[in-house]
Amino acid sequence: MSLEQKVMDELKNAMKAKDEAALRTLRAIKAAIIIEKTAEGAPETISEATEMKMLQKLAKQRKDSLDIFEKQNRPDLAQKEREELAIIEKFLPQQMSAEDLHAALKDIIAATGASSVADMGKVMGAATKQLAGKADGRAISEAVKQLLS
Repeated sequence: MSLEQKVMDELKNAMKAKDEAALRTLRAIKAAIIIEKTAEGAPETISEATEMKMLQKLAKQRKDSLDIFEKQNRPDLAQKEREELAIIEKFLPQQMSAEDLHAALKDIIAATGASSVADMGKVMGAATKQLAGKADGRAISEAVKQLLS
């Protein structure tokens, strides 16, 4: 079942349950799908990788907004972002734990032959491809820096 179909099914359920947070979030996901489909030169169907990138982007936007609202002491807005993030994360694959991420990165570092922070670009390129959807780019970057220094 495609992401679009899953979102539509969840949207119907949210409408029946009158769940405002779910409706708001699912409509945002649906809008992102429509934008992706109607982009110039876009294929008729969206690939699963593109769907994951899109969902990760939406999740990252919510996390960034959440950080800002918490720093500015706006619990009302922060709560909305938390609700939306929780719904978006339902559609994303399970994120790797810190231990699993470190273990995977050690293997990638060994495979690329990286030995210092100067080799971070090689490791990040391989890591982002291999761990796409399983770990946040910021978490990967911090773990790579830690392991290479």
